[in-house]
Amino acid sequence: MGKIRTAFILGAGLGLRLRPLTEKTPKPLLPVGGRPIITYAMDHLIAAGIERFIVNTHHCPAAYQDAFPDWSYRDRPIIFRHEPVLLDTGGGLKNIEDIVEQDEAIVVYNGDIISSISLDMLLEAREKLGGEACLALRSSGHLLNVELGEDGEICDMRGMLRRRGARRCQFTGIYTVERRFLRRLVKDRIESVVPAFVRLLEQDPRGVTGTILDGGCWCDIGSLEEYEKVKDRK
Repeated sequence: MGKIRTAFILGAGLGLRLRPLTEKTPKPLLPVGGRPIITYAMDHLIAAGIERFIVNTHHCPAAYQDAFPDWSYRDRPIIFRHEPVLLDTGGGLKNIEDIVEQDEAIVVYNGDIISSISLDMLLEAREKLGGEACLALRSSGHLLNVELGEDGEICDMRGMLRRRGARRCQFTGIYTVERRFLRRLVKDRIESVVPAFVRLLEQDPRGVTGTILDGGCWCDIGSLEEYEKVKDRK
């Protein structure tokens, strides 16, 4: 496995829970500390060695071009991939398959997250554990929907396989995927990536791995209340 140079940041969501703030602005472009939320993800990824970004768009796509008029951030190029029909996370991944190089892996990062978890540890886990995807997990949180077995292996997500593990964790929305995983997705299918992970787990229990990263902060700005807590952050 080689170094990861590309990150896919999910920027296409509607931000329904943050209305009216998101009526004319994609959620990842809402200001926090005087700059767009998405730039915190970009800074985090640059510190881990990322050299280019892919960002999917749907709602108010012109706002992204206004925010990044030269299609770059801190000298790293940004490729915007528009989704006329919102494809969800799995469909969004499939929609960028043609701009992911052969045998390349990518980091996927939800565009409404502010975090300082160790991406270096995630990349190390990817190298050590193998598989087609490696998920960054937290041992506590508001949605503990990843089941881990006795040896720390992922045995279920969202209870879709009805397999109880030894402990439950939260999926952070930050993960790596190998390009070959994208071949498992169906073009233009509107689908979360989680069912695709579960289908892979059914075929190969080691196909999707995970590592618990409890250090650092992790904030999912999923509501007006959460946004109010962080918007004046410096």
